[in-house]
Amino acid sequence: MSKANAAQRYHALSDFDFDLPPELIAQHPAAQRADARLLDARDIAVDTNNADGWLRPPQDRVFGEFPSLLNAGDLLVFNDTKVIKARLLGSKPSGGSVELLVERVLGSGASHEVVAHMRASRKPRAGTVLAMQGGFSASLIDRWPDASGPLFRFSFSDDPYLLMQQYGHVPLPPYITRADSQDDETRYQTVFAKNPGAVAAPTAALHFDQATLAALDARGIQRANVTLHVGAGTFAPVKEQDLAHHLMHSEWYEVPLATSQALAQTRRRGGRVVAVGTTTVRALESWARTGTATGETNIFITPGFQFQWTDTLLTNFHLPKSTLMMLVSAFAGHQHVMRLYQHAIAKRYRFFSYGDAMLLSLLNHTPT
Repeated sequence: MSKANAAQRYHALSDFDFDLPPELIAQHPAAQRADARLLDARDIAVDTNNADGWLRPPQDRVFGEFPSLLNAGDLLVFNDTKVIKARLLGSKPSGGSVELLVERVLGSGASHEVVAHMRASRKPRAGTVLAMQGGFSASLIDRWPDASGPLFRFSFSDDPYLLMQQYGHVPLPPYITRADSQDDETRYQTVFAKNPGAVAAPTAALHFDQATLAALDARGIQRANVTLHVGAGTFAPVKEQDLAHHLMHSEWYEVPLATSQALAQTRRRGGRVVAVGTTTVRALESWARTGTATGETNIFITPGFQFQWTDTLLTNFHLPKSTLMMLVSAFAGHQHVMRLYQHAIAKRYRFFSYGDAMLLSLLNHTPT
């Protein structure tokens, strides 16, 4: 099937649904990062005469094997964003409880302004000062980005990053049904996290530890970084049945000059560009489409999308009917991805942020 036909066929929200046993939703990370399982689906082919058979089946591996699956001259591209402790608790002047999830910090000026999601029984009015746990205050300025916007702009009484580090909670995803712990401060963060600003981890990169990075270096596999500050919108449900009507959330990204140079060198030497996670794909493909190395992106990748930089994708298993399911389906082919998910469920892989990983080849590189 051509990508154009795929785009026409797979455009409905229901195309990306599947039944997931709730016990497969990982509530905790693997004991060690590289202990996670890895579904190697780079070289697969379906037996078209047998709906239940593979000509070349996916391989069930552990993540510690990942370096052996790459070649010298390949380029791994990571998202070096750093998760901030963005969940803050407090109360309104009436005494009612309130919860803020900081989506982004607006500059570094003396106003200490942030944009946040707010959960409260009744939303307070502009000008209300919230008393936050830890003894600081958050003054509500207005809605954001406009008067009908879904987020809220606040002014904190001190530096937002400092306050979040001291008093914030790790913003675990909504499908993790426990309170955050001290262990999450380390494990819901990549070992190379550098630039603070994300409220969700780039989860495919959580599997890398220092030993794995050293093994990659020893094999001559190059590394480069982009930054994309993952927003809470990554967990927002898609409500439109027709995907053409879905409004994608916006996130800040940067592709450094050193990374763009490394990408060009990889192409020249015939190596593969291996994106670690869907957020890395979003940054690379946003840059490819716009020519803008730093800015906001609301790129929405669905079947039919023409990838320009990503050859191979390492990714975790995603929520049914999510924009991330649409992205991986666009990358590796809808039918392949849905079959792989059924394989993963049958083999009891662990799903979502603290779950296992899958390695995919671009659709054009996948045997048919």
